[in-house]
Amino acid sequence: MNKVAGVIFDWAGTTVDFGCFAPVNVFVKIFKTVGINVTIAEARLPMGILKRDHLKVMLEMPRISKKWQEQYGRCFNEYDIDELYLKFESMLLLSLEEYTQLLPGVIETVSKLRKNGLKIGSTTGYTDTMLNIVRQGAKTQGYEPDFWITPDSINGMGRPNPYMIFRNMEALKLTAPWQVVKIGDTEADIKEGLNAGVWSVGVAVGSSQMGLSYDEFIGLSDSEQKSFIRKTEQTFLNYGANFTIATMEEIPELLKNINTLLAKGKRPYALSN
Repeated sequence: MNKVAGVIFDWAGTTVDFGCFAPVNVFVKIFKTVGINVTIAEARLPMGILKRDHLKVMLEMPRISKKWQEQYGRCFNEYDIDELYLKFESMLLLSLEEYTQLLPGVIETVSKLRKNGLKIGSTTGYTDTMLNIVRQGAKTQGYEPDFWITPDSINGMGRPNPYMIFRNMEALKLTAPWQVVKIGDTEADIKEGLNAGVWSVGVAVGSSQMGLSYDEFIGLSDSEQKSFIRKTEQTFLNYGANFTIATMEEIPELLKNINTLLAKGKRPYALSN
């Protein structure tokens, strides 16, 4: 039958680490070690891509690039990126275990999907070493996807390239991209899904895009929460997302809607047809 057969999740900011703070905090700290103060917003902007690439994008930001030149009297180079990345990796690995808490609704939602016969895949911007820490933390809480992959296995060709999704499809025997849903919390996630030709979905609450911790979010009034959710979902739509959801709990209903579209011959890259 022409129905959704698999869901591919991101990790940090989607299934674990509410607000995606593990890498953000380290990016800020790493730049401080070289005498440059970066903002949380600057650290979040490239979120979801390979971490070395993330550092390069940050260094290319006009304000940060100017600060680097003022600090060192020259433009940054590849050696500088490598040095920053080595510091980043070692610091992140020391703290990553503290950021593996599952987001609300993950266990219940994944259980429902599996009961309906769906395969569960995953992609990430983490390396194998980083993700192994996250996976083990998630596993102890009851979450383990059927397949996982990092940019290490695709020659560093991570998001927004579609190759990690394609490897998920191969491993999970998902034969048609329109029967696959990718769910994530960053621009890189959305574009990864779009480039793979699957249904690309942004999840708002707990996302890096929203940028709030769990305590910050639950401390908001209902109207404030709804405002943050609307703003975040609109940003995902601006990135090109096919759909947005507020929380993981909305996924089963979303899949019903997608199955209705599939029954009508609709495809994620041709919704107007």
